[in-house]
Amino acid sequence: MNYMEKINPVIEESWKEILEDEFDKPYFAELKQFLLGEKKKFRVFPPGPLIFNAFNRTPFQNVKVVLIGQDPYHGSGQAHGLCFSVPDGIPKPPSLVNIFIELETDTGIPQPAHGNLEKWADQGVLLLNATLTVRENQAGSHQNKGWEIFTDAVITKLSELHSGLIFILWGNFAIAKRNLVDSSKHIILTAAHPSPFSANKGFFGCRHFSKVNEILKSAGQAEIDWRL
Repeated sequence: MNYMEKINPVIEESWKEILEDEFDKPYFAELKQFLLGEKKKFRVFPPGPLIFNAFNRTPFQNVKVVLIGQDPYHGSGQAHGLCFSVPDGIPKPPSLVNIFIELETDTGIPQPAHGNLEKWADQGVLLLNATLTVRENQAGSHQNKGWEIFTDAVITKLSELHSGLIFILWGNFAIAKRNLVDSSKHIILTAAHPSPFSANKGFFGCRHFSKVNEILKSAGQAEIDWRL
């Protein structure tokens, strides 16, 4: 199977139905051609079957929380289609270390030994990067190629078709997406990015993990078990 076939939308059924129009638009065809060309010359992450991992782990109707990242990790073995997450056995990147520091400070949950956030995704936390692929060792290399059009459409559909979602926006890039969300229907939590460059400027102390569960509890929904 070539890479172009792998990036055809093998995506969970509820998402496939909602995003069907996007897959048929010219920009998405151009994006697939771009990715095919990239794959011929470079290693591209995550592997093709994991590009839509966030959607496959968290069906549309199960979404309760939306956490928006920017770009997949660009080191070998790191990206697996969930923002901020790395597979088992891969060292935790600095931003994820800071996320776990805040988690422990906020909730008392000990920092986990691994950085795999699949358990969060399986409970309704959509771990969505704005750009879904990247060239090895070149951060941002697949930005402005069409992925942002697609993921903006995802955010817009979530805002339009759901109510009572909690959007977690860390850093200026994610915060700019708040314009896609109807704040009369949804809750928006913002803070600085957990990167070592900005975590001390408002990420540490944001208490978003406990705030999410307070909001869910008040709405009569099951809380997120943040333990990994």
